[in-house]
Amino acid sequence: MSTDETSDKSGPEAAVPGIENQTDFGFRQVPEATKAPLVRAVFESVAERYDLMNDLMSAGIHRLWKDEMVAWLNPRPGQRMLDVAGGTGDVARRALSRMRPIAGGPAEGLGDGRVVVCDVNPRMLEIGRAQAIDDGVLDDIAFLCGDAEALPFADRSFDLYTIAFGLRNVTRLERALAEARRVLRPGGRFLCLEFAPSVAPFLQPLYDFYSFAFLPLLGRLVTGNREAYTYLVESIRRFPPQGEVSAMIAAAGLERPRYRNLTGGIAALHSAWRI
Repeated sequence: MSTDETSDKSGPEAAVPGIENQTDFGFRQVPEATKAPLVRAVFESVAERYDLMNDLMSAGIHRLWKDEMVAWLNPRPGQRMLDVAGGTGDVARRALSRMRPIAGGPAEGLGDGRVVVCDVNPRMLEIGRAQAIDDGVLDDIAFLCGDAEALPFADRSFDLYTIAFGLRNVTRLERALAEARRVLRPGGRFLCLEFAPSVAPFLQPLYDFYSFAFLPLLGRLVTGNREAYTYLVESIRRFPPQGEVSAMIAAAGLERPRYRNLTGGIAALHSAWRI
């Protein structure tokens, strides 16, 4: 894994490209009102083997990316964390060990710290809750159904906001980012892990073959749903490049946007703060 860090120097974009009342669902244009149900159906169809597919299609590298995400986030005891589009809670569980009380504190639990996993897909949350029970951490994590564009939380409720591989699935990025700012307390941290639409030039031909030929086939063999992983690939290619994402984060009122490229730019971490 290679990591490069870049500070964004550009101002916010004047507008987000798109056709009024239409949005991208992969390479298709669909009415805005239909995207969220389509995305929910995709994840409902692959929920049972979602974590397995993540391991197979990334050769386990997604675990390193998430470790890097939590390391850069640096959560601490006593903080409250919201993991949006958190699915089965793997990012949340990674953060727990850093949020537990210091040595000499309570033997179990997070003290006054709290991690909330919020996702629109009930089945993903059920699987995450079951995994938390197996790991013995269910008391430390709340699993709640909610929309990234209309979070069911009060203003200034959290110290940390994370979203991993979820931002490209929302219908209106600007609304999701505005909600992230709203629920963060002053001094709160925003951190997003997301795929990038292009990679280092020397990797691009191989990456294109892997994305458009191999991944959908793997998805069909493992989950029985080729179309879900065709959408996954197409949604990555439709997602804005890193500099544009930083500009959108700034336009939402989050400060000091910057990003780190991971593994030749296949994925990127986007960081910002509510000041």
